[in-house]
Amino acid sequence: MLTVEQNQRLTQVGAGTPMGEMLRRYWHPIAAISQMKDRDTLPVKILGEELVLYRDLSGTVGLITARCPHRNMSLVYGIPTECGLRCAYHGWLFDENGQCIEQPYEDTENPEGRFKDKIVTPAYKVAELGGMFFGYLGPDPVPVLPPWDLFVMDGVMREVCFAVVPCNWVQIMENSLDPVHVEWLHQNMRNYVMDKLGTPEKKRDRQSHQKVGFDVFEHGIVKRRVLEGGTEQEEDWTIGHPVVFPNILKSGSAGAPAFQIRVPMDDETTAYWWYRCYTEVSGVPIKPQALDEIPYYTAPVPQLDPSGLPQWDVLDNNSGQDIVAWISQGAITDRTHEHLGRSDKGVVLYRKMLEEAAQAVEAGEDPMNVFRDLSVNRIDLPIEKAKLRGRAGNMAKGARSGNTTKYSPILKELDRAAN
Repeated sequence: MLTVEQNQRLTQVGAGTPMGEMLRRYWHPIAAISQMKDRDTLPVKILGEELVLYRDLSGTVGLITARCPHRNMSLVYGIPTECGLRCAYHGWLFDENGQCIEQPYEDTENPEGRFKDKIVTPAYKVAELGGMFFGYLGPDPVPVLPPWDLFVMDGVMREVCFAVVPCNWVQIMENSLDPVHVEWLHQNMRNYVMDKLGTPEKKRDRQSHQKVGFDVFEHGIVKRRVLEGGTEQEEDWTIGHPVVFPNILKSGSAGAPAFQIRVPMDDETTAYWWYRCYTEVSGVPIKPQALDEIPYYTAPVPQLDPSGLPQWDVLDNNSGQDIVAWISQGAITDRTHEHLGRSDKGVVLYRKMLEEAAQAVEAGEDPMNVFRDLSVNRIDLPIEKAKLRGRAGNMAKGARSGNTTKYSPILKELDRAAN
C-alpha cells in the first residue's frame, strides 16, 4: 500500500506536480482529424488545462488556452482568420503561438501603442499523425512525435473511439498490468451479465492463469501469461503484448490490432482513446481512407446508479466491464487501503517506472520514449500473432462485443451490407 503523500505524487497531473511535469514531456492525442472536418474549433481538456483546438483559414492548426485574456470569453466561439483565431467578444486576434497580433479598438485609439505585443496567452504545439491531432504541453526543445506502428501502417482501415472516464488515469493504466483480471472480469462476470440480459450466447470458459510475467523493454513493459493447459512455448508467453510507456496499451483481436491510450484530462477524469486498424475485413475491401474520413465514435460509459442497479446493457463487453471496475474504485482510488498480491507484480513494476520517470524529469533528463532524433519512420511493437489473424468481418456478433468493436461503425456497415 502507499501513503497518502505517495498516492498524491502518483496521481496528480497539474503543472508543477511530479507526474504532471513528466507527462508534459510527451505528445498526447487530443482529437481525431475527422472531428474537425465540419467545425473550426473544438474544446480540449488535458493535464488540468482547458484549451481550444482550432484551424485558421490558412490551414494552420493551433492549440490555445480556452479563455481570451482580455475579458475571459471562451475561444470555442472564436472566429478563424487567415492568421489565427479572433475572439468574438472584442475582436482580439491570436496566432498559433498565443501572441496577440490585433486589438481593433486599442489599435485605432493608439496606433503607435504596443499593448498587443505584451499580450501572450498559453498556446501549445500541435502535430498530425495517423488521422489524429496530438498536442505537446511541455518545454522546448519539442521532442519528435513517435511513429508507433499502428499510426503509420499501410493497407488498413482505421477507426477512432473515445470516452471520458470519470477516474484517475493511473488506475486505468494499472489495469493493463493486471492480466489475471481477464479470467474474472471478462469471463466470469461477462457470463453473469449475459444471464442478466437473458442473452442466449455461449458462455466463455474461465481460462485460469498459471503464470504471469513482465519484462521491461526499450519502450515499456511486455506482459506475458501462461493459461491453464498452455505452455511457455506459446506466443502468450514468448511474444506477449506491450504497455508502451507512459500511457499506451497495444492489444487487439481478429485482425484488428489496437492502441488504447489514456490521457489525463485532470486528476479525476481521463480521455480514453481506442485507435483500431482493421488489417482484414471480410466483405469490405481494404481501401485508403482520407485522414478526415477515419470514423470517429464514442463508447458509452457505465454510470454508477445511486439505486445500485448496474447497467447490464453496457456491461456485456470488455470496455464496459473495465470502466465500471475503474470508476467504482473512486475518482482517485485510495491506495492506503490496498493489499497487493503476487498477481500485482506488474502494477508494482509500472509504479516504479513512473517514479523513475518523474525523478528523471526532476533531474533535467528525458524519461523513456522521449525522442529527440529518430532515423526511422516506424517503431514496431511486439504483439501476439493471433491478435493479427482472422477477419473482423467474420466475427460473430457476440465476439464483436468483446470491446468497443460492439459500437464500431465499420462493423455495423458490414452488418448492413450482409442484410
